[in-house]
Order: sequence, then structure tokens, then C-alpha cells
Amino acid sequence: MPSIHRNIPDSAGLNAFRADPALRALLKLYLDPETLAALLPRLEEMGARLGGELEELALTADRNPPVLHIRNRIGAPQERIEKHPAYQRLEEIAYGEFGLAAMSHRRGVFGQPEALPPLAKYALVYLFVQAEFGLCCPLSMTDSLTRTLVKFGDPDLVAEYFDQLTSQNMDLAFQGAMFMTEQPAGSDVGAIETTARQDADGTWRLYGDKWFCSNPDADLAMVLARPEGADQGTGALSLFLLPRHLPEGSRNAYRILRLKDKLGTRSMASGEIMLEGAQAHLVGDPGQGFKQMTDMINMSRLANGVRSAGMMRRAVAEALFIARNRNAFGRRLAELPLMRRQLEKMLVTAEQGRSMVFHTARVLQRADGGDAEAARVLRILTPLIKFRTCRDARKVAGDAMEVRGGCGYIEEFSDARILRDSHLGSIWEGTSNIVALDVARATRREGALDALRGHLDTLIAETGSTLPKGLEDAMVRAFELMADVAADKSREAEVRQAASAVYNATSAVILAWEGARIDQDGGATAAGIGSDRTRLAALVLRHKLVPRDPLAKGELAPEDGLLDRALADATPLREAAE
Repeated sequence: MPSIHRNIPDSAGLNAFRADPALRALLKLYLDPETLAALLPRLEEMGARLGGELEELALTADRNPPVLHIRNRIGAPQERIEKHPAYQRLEEIAYGEFGLAAMSHRRGVFGQPEALPPLAKYALVYLFVQAEFGLCCPLSMTDSLTRTLVKFGDPDLVAEYFDQLTSQNMDLAFQGAMFMTEQPAGSDVGAIETTARQDADGTWRLYGDKWFCSNPDADLAMVLARPEGADQGTGALSLFLLPRHLPEGSRNAYRILRLKDKLGTRSMASGEIMLEGAQAHLVGDPGQGFKQMTDMINMSRLANGVRSAGMMRRAVAEALFIARNRNAFGRRLAELPLMRRQLEKMLVTAEQGRSMVFHTARVLQRADGGDAEAARVLRILTPLIKFRTCRDARKVAGDAMEVRGGCGYIEEFSDARILRDSHLGSIWEGTSNIVALDVARATRREGALDALRGHLDTLIAETGSTLPKGLEDAMVRAFELMADVAADKSREAEVRQAASAVYNATSAVILAWEGARIDQDGGATAAGIGSDRTRLAALVLRHKLVPRDPLAKGELAPEDGLLDRALADATPLREAAE
């Protein structure tokens, strides 16, 4: 139960789902009633465990990182990664109890007759990551590896591994990984040097050095390699499925050289891999590896955005709780004008991220159902989220630490861990520059910007009169900037500016659309939430899209109760006790 001792608020015991009524309203908007009914008890359970068991496990796992052992006590080779029991318990909860890596691929999770839609998984991960970020990487890679294998792999290969990849039995379940990064390559995937050689009997063997491999002892990994004698560049790469153990049970021919000493995600192992003739299965057609791996990368990018949005929510929720329950200078922090301004800015950015990832999950479901236009929209939304949502999380996490003050800098609270972890979202699966350039590439080559424009025009028509004045004009200008920059290689330095503008315009339209739909369909349980999202859209427009004089007076818009309602959800001690 939340407590305060000598003016230090502690949110431990607070149900993160109940303290976030906007989450319930958004899920009611985006999910069908049957799925929502099946999911609500699990969301309640996850929210209740966040403030207690999951938080303690995550803090413990972070303080006790994995250890690589090369030999046993008598000197015999016995390579293994020792994981702390707290991390293993988190694995049991995520993979086993909640089936987070399985629910998008098979029926039966939560007793459901069919696989659940993407947002069901993302909603639970959005909560789970508010306690633990490190494990979400293996979860995402297992989930996306399964998707890529099913999509491109030979049916016999899929049949061999599908049940284990989607099992909730921890004694049988397989975890996945992606081994792509190399020292000479990094973001330049076309420079990959790992070589694939084919034996006379058709067996493929991999040779090379993979430089950054998260979850390096995973049971299966997707690996990019260049078949011997193939041309240079991405167009000659092939995709391989690498098993940790061979069918007879022996270890495959690759070694973990060392584990990385990282700034964040300390609970989860990342290491360096030496491939020494390891047997692997070709996935799909030769020379199509980069295109196929891109599917896995894009799913990981979207998952990165979900995690960043979740961490922003945790940061904002903690800041709101502290501001409502801590006193300074004879007043609550939440009554101080500068604090209110800081909280409002954090809230706007966090809600932008949430709306972007939830709406993109809806687009993903349509794209996977065969909607070609939705696939084009998804093509640009994914790098937009990876670029902007992941960058925003770093700022929001830092501001939230400041709200807690000196205690936020202490490792007994989660502020420092969340700040460290938030920085990784902008690095793996493509740095900010790389994904911003990918937004331009999707615009230039695939018409994805036009598809997004059409999608937003539909949302604007459905929003009607509640669309903030000037938003449509700002959207048009943002899209024109992106189109001009993408078409002119000499303007590459403006790509990030243009991508940020498109992200802000898109998120504002989605927020306004959500507000209109929630007001229309939400009922009494969503009272005020729809209008709040409309106000959030107006704040995005005012502070992130419309040019203004930084020296002008009175540039702040009235809050209209938005922040006060958010603060009211951050339950104070006396209400929690009652």
C-alpha cells in the first residue's frame, strides 16, 4: 500500500492499471468487446503486481546481472549463463503465466479460442515494462522470431520449432534472439562479414563474429550471413535459423566470448558470439535475408516504441504521485506553477507515445489481415515511433527523476534504472539517424507518406468539429516538409526535423480522434477522458507544431483541468488507505 514517511511518498502497492483510467478507455476503443473482457482480469492482475512483486523482482535482477561461466569446477568446458532467480521468476511470469510471447501466434492463451490481436500483447507489455525492461527484449525477439519463421520458413522447419517457441511450460519453452550486429557493420548492414558455407550434404554452416547479441544463450536465433561467393551489399545476404543445440542434444559450434557491461538492461545478458561452423537452417530464399530480417526488425522497432511509451507512463505516474503527496514551502508540489508546467509537458509527451503505439497496433492488425493500404501506413508509422517515442522516453525519464529529487538518484527507487534503460530504445534496431532516414526512404520509395496522409484524412473526417483549430493546416505543412526533404538528397540534414513534425502532427490527429470516439462511445466510465485527449491534441499543436516567439509573453495555454484530473488518478495515501 502506498505510504509516506517524513514527506517521502512511496507508490509501492499502487495498482498501476486502476490508477490509469485512460488505459481502460483506450482499450475499450481499440479492442473488440470479447477480447477486452478476456483481457481485463489479466490487466488488473498485472497492475496489482506491478507495485509489489514485479517491482521488487526487477530491482533485484538489476542489482544481480547475469554471469558467464566457461568451465565447470574441474576445468571441463561447460559454457552457461547464470541468471539470478529474480530474473528467472520474471521469465516465468512473462512467458509462462501471461504467455506474452505466445498469444499473437496460437490459440489457448487465457483460454481464448483464437490467437489474440497485437494490442492485447502490447497492452500487457505496456504495463509489464513499467516494472521490468530488460526481459522485454527476449520477449520481443521470441515473438518476432516466431512471426518471421512462420512467414518465411519452410513448413517443416516451422513445425519443428513452433510448439516450443509458443509454449507456456518453462521446461519446454524456447526463447529467441537476433544475431545481426558486427564490428565492421553496425548500422551498415550491407557490410556484414559472417559467411555461410554449404556442405556437400546441403548443411549450412556459419562462420563469423557477431558483436552485440542480446539473449546470447537463446535456444534459437535469426542470423544474417553472406553465402560464400555471394556479392557484397544487403541484396546478397541470406537469413538463417541458428539452434543452440543440435538434434542429438550436443552444443552447436558457436561460443559466447563475453558478456557486455551495459549502462542499462542489466538484468538481461548481452554478449559477443563467435560462429565456428555452426549448423543453421536457411530461412526462405537465398539472397532475401535482409528483406526477411527487416520484418523481424520492424516488429522489434514497434515493440521498442511500446516499451518506451510504457516507461514514460511509469515515469509520469510516479511524478504525479509525488507531486500530489509531497509538500514544499507550505504547499503540495502539484500546486506550484513551475511543477505543474513540468508535469503537463511530461504528460503530453507520454500520451503522444501511447496513442501512437496503440493506434499502430490497430493498423498492424489490419495489415496482417491483408489490407495493403494499412501495410503502407504501418511502413511509415513504425520508424516514426522508433525515432520519436524512444527519444522522448529519455527526456521524460530524466524529468521524472528530477521530480522525485535526490531520492530519484538512489538505486532503491526505480528512477535511475528507468532512465538508464530508456536510452537503449534509441540505439538497438536502428539509431535515431537511421530510423529517421528510413522514414524518408518509406516516403520516397513506397508512397508510405501518402498512405498515412489518407489514413489521417479519414480520422479527421471522423473527428468532426472537435478537431483543434489549425491542426489540419499544421499536418499539411508537416507532410509537405517531409515530402520535400525525402525527394531532395541534399536536404538530408533536415530529415529528423521533418520526421518529428510528421510524428507530432500524426499523434495530435490520433489524440483528437480518440477523444471524439471516447466521448461518443465511452459512456460514464470514460467521463472526461475523451475531452482530455482533445486537449492533449491541442497542446501538441500549440507547443510542438505551431511556430511561436520564444521571447513572447503569456505563451502558456490554460490547462482546463487536464492536469488536475491526471493528479487525481495518482491516489494519495489517505484515499489508498480508505
